[in-house]
Amino acid sequence: MMKRNLLLSLFLMAVPKPPCIAQDWTALWKSYAAGFMDNQVRVIDHDSGDRTTSEGQAYAMFFALVANDRSRFDGLLHWTEINLASGDLTSHLPGWSWGKNPSNKWGVLDNNSASDADLWMAYALLEAGKMWNEPHYTWLGTALAKQIAAEEVTQIPGFGSVLLPGAKGFHNGDSYRLNASYLPLQILLGVAHELPDGAWQQIANKIPAVVSGSAPQGFVSDWTEFKPGKGFTPSAPGSYDAIRVYLWAGLLDPATPQREAILSALPGMARHLHNNAVPPAKVKPDGNVEDPKSPVGFSAALLPYLSALGEKNLEDEQMSRVKSEFNSKTGLYGNPARYYDQNLVLFGLGGTLRQFWFDSQGNLKLAWKGN
Repeated sequence: MMKRNLLLSLFLMAVPKPPCIAQDWTALWKSYAAGFMDNQVRVIDHDSGDRTTSEGQAYAMFFALVANDRSRFDGLLHWTEINLASGDLTSHLPGWSWGKNPSNKWGVLDNNSASDADLWMAYALLEAGKMWNEPHYTWLGTALAKQIAAEEVTQIPGFGSVLLPGAKGFHNGDSYRLNASYLPLQILLGVAHELPDGAWQQIANKIPAVVSGSAPQGFVSDWTEFKPGKGFTPSAPGSYDAIRVYLWAGLLDPATPQREAILSALPGMARHLHNNAVPPAKVKPDGNVEDPKSPVGFSAALLPYLSALGEKNLEDEQMSRVKSEFNSKTGLYGNPARYYDQNLVLFGLGGTLRQFWFDSQGNLKLAWKGN
């Protein structure tokens, strides 16, 4: 028996192991931090002149919470508040872009805000306050949410409350420019649960209409225009923004109100994958594919969406693609590894591997908390 066990052990050691998909999600987070953050704890997009965006900082704060990495969370928060928010997140929304200007000086390149980053940041702070029992985070998240409500939320006549993509430039006369990827339902429900006196629930109630209006052929567009009395008109192909709409939809708890309405508005991507191995990088509003091959992050982002639709075979195919793009030397995905792909992979695999999830009210659940 002992000889048989020894032979079996030797055989198993000799069998080639499948490509690692960072089953230890925390290892992927550490590789991301090593590859895309400096010692100031700012997230660097190496493909865009080493710039930093409020989006990158906000997502990283969320991932740091998921990883129970409080020191990095604090570093990200500190850098963001000092460099993007004039030292005070309670009175200044973060400027969305920071980098080197034409005079070779580093600083804010565009002080307009990006509401999706602001929303994720407020949510991360509110949830961190609960997870780490830190009242300061709760206070700061509440103050930031109030800033968002004051500067980025508007009431569209005949439609209702919406979150505009930023504080400036998205409302011209009777036309409103919207972005469905800026409206993750679970995040708005979570903020509404913590701050019930705001307009968050009203905004959440309108998300299925925005998604549906942005996806007339089942593929969501990056941008859409809304005019009272005329409705929605998609104004751009669906691409790097739109891929997040499928991701957010897939990460919704099955009991979330309006989940089915959102998923039923997005059949195009699953339909495409029944006949194509790779998700498209760009799809026109009429449903015609403009660029058929997306980077690996798109496949990772679609994992929760395909799971939610019960498309197990398609999910397995996209997971295989994700596995094949793992670089064991860097611990990252893609060659070269790109900033945006890593964020989509962190979200997609994090949800698939149950490192985090959301309940039907948008409350965050974390593996390390055991909840």
